[in-house]
Amino acid sequence: MALSWFEHQQFPLYLAPMAGVTDPIFRTLCKEAGADVMVTEFVSAEGVLQAWQRNHRYVEFEQQHRPLGIQIFGSNPEHAAAAARIIVDAMQPDFLDINAGCPVPKVVGKNGGSSLLKDLPLLQRIAAAVVKELGDDCPVTTKIRIGWDAQSICAPEAVLRLQDAGVQAIAIHGRTRSQQYGGKADWEMIDTCARSVQIPVIGNGDITTPQDVQRAKEHTAVAGVMIGRAAMNAPWLFARAKSYLRNGTIPPEPTGNEKLDFMLRHTRMAVDSGHYGNELLTMRAMRARLLAYAKGIPGTKPLRPALSRVSSYDELLEMLAPLRALS
Repeated sequence: MALSWFEHQQFPLYLAPMAGVTDPIFRTLCKEAGADVMVTEFVSAEGVLQAWQRNHRYVEFEQQHRPLGIQIFGSNPEHAAAAARIIVDAMQPDFLDINAGCPVPKVVGKNGGSSLLKDLPLLQRIAAAVVKELGDDCPVTTKIRIGWDAQSICAPEAVLRLQDAGVQAIAIHGRTRSQQYGGKADWEMIDTCARSVQIPVIGNGDITTPQDVQRAKEHTAVAGVMIGRAAMNAPWLFARAKSYLRNGTIPPEPTGNEKLDFMLRHTRMAVDSGHYGNELLTMRAMRARLLAYAKGIPGTKPLRPALSRVSSYDELLEMLAPLRALS
């Protein structure tokens, strides 16, 4: 079962999996903006096995989101394989992704995410168990970082082990776990890894402009790029990058008023979806999103405290209305 989006010399743009961000509503908006491939928020393999109905909402998706992968994390090969089977049978994603890159303590503390970079044989066993369980039913991919810290850069060995385990693509975030999201992504290391394997490698880290995408395509061996935090602030980056790749022109960023419209549309869609519960719960979930969108819009800086407390769509609408004249 091939990953068809890499065929015919395509260079797919992935929306990175981000907990609390890449929910179905945000994925819809990024798909409209030009994202080619998406990955859901991660779900715990143990959570799937113990409470699938409760954890099901993290991996819900619309057919329009395809091609789409569902991401799991865990530290037990047999449990990861069993959880992958439940997910694939229930959801039928286009691929199943193993998280070996998340740096957050609650995941690392369970020996999941980037903690697996300290035990590459275990990571390989997890990947091999999932690949064996899913067989031809669903391709398996993996997301990693380049190492645990600067003294233990292990990505070159990790990609070879994962290729041997049967995964069909690897996304590499060019930072160590200890870096979290600070410092610079090491694209030389990503390139080295991409040249060492026969499967596609997707580069991730510091992709913030169309020019960054072009540089990755022209000057490294990656088969595509994954965009995370930049998409949180500017989902329109996908469309602008694709235009640059296609014809060398970069469309202008949306105007301030267009960004305000986007903020309101995302909020309205989130409230109407009921994904987070009632309106108040939805607005609480949207606050960080709204603060990210607001960066750079004239007049929003004084509103940031209010945006961090906004509790209804109508309140947001009233709050943003005076900014129209400034944009």
